[in-house]
Amino acid sequence: MNTTVTSAARKTAPPPARGGLVQPMRDSLVIARRNLIRMVRIPEVVIFAVIQPIMFVVLFAYVFGGAIPVPGEPGNNAADYREYLMAGIFAQTVTFATAGAGAGIAEDMHKGLVDRFRSLPMSRGAVLTGRTLADLVQTTLTVVVLTIVALIIGWRAHDGILKAIAAIGLLLLLGYAFSWIGALIGLSVRTPEAATSGGLIWLFPLTFVSNAFVPTANMPTFLQHVADWNPFSSTVLACRQLFGNPDGLPSDAWPMEHPVLASVLWSIVIIVLFRTLAVRKYRSATA
Repeated sequence: MNTTVTSAARKTAPPPARGGLVQPMRDSLVIARRNLIRMVRIPEVVIFAVIQPIMFVVLFAYVFGGAIPVPGEPGNNAADYREYLMAGIFAQTVTFATAGAGAGIAEDMHKGLVDRFRSLPMSRGAVLTGRTLADLVQTTLTVVVLTIVALIIGWRAHDGILKAIAAIGLLLLLGYAFSWIGALIGLSVRTPEAATSGGLIWLFPLTFVSNAFVPTANMPTFLQHVADWNPFSSTVLACRQLFGNPDGLPSDAWPMEHPVLASVLWSIVIIVLFRTLAVRKYRSATA
């Protein structure tokens, strides 16, 4: 009888996930496809994600554009501020996708979908990797739409298409890195609503205590140091330089002197750290 029970258990138990690199990549792409199909079936999620940055562009460009001078530029030209502004709006847009990533994972956890994924013979990290890849696709679409809006209001990339593509690549790398922070938040809370709030509340000081919207020269000394070493500031300045836009006379802090390298290093560190923490949290949360 014991042999019969054991044989039956083996038939009903899910087969173990295969090792190597190919299987985890395949599993991640399957999960990413599932999330992309879900986005297509619920288009209002993508639409609202696009509308928010457009509102920021219009409000900052036309409400504050004539009131904020850009250091190093002659006069107080609203067109200069629009070009100064756009790198900050791009970076804010890709990082604010963090809240959506966290809410999506929290919703899957709340509905028990992650537990069903766990019963399948698939890589443990594939659920999170697939989700973050799908979010990266949505972020790319949002950046494309935002670029069109920026061109309409007068923004231009002056240093050629290759440098502009490199700047977009840095933005998407930062957005992907921050989506892992969102994944960790989504795994750490009980409801999607909490994930949305938790994913946004820390982003506001991160984005505003930076060089995204105003030059840091007039900030108190302590906040200047915080802004200079803010990973968000490095990516914003790197994009301004690659786009050929006004950079607002950055400070002599190392990240501000080497913004492209600093942006890449910050993003890699965030990905490695928070992916490790998120996968570990996923395993313990669904055990």
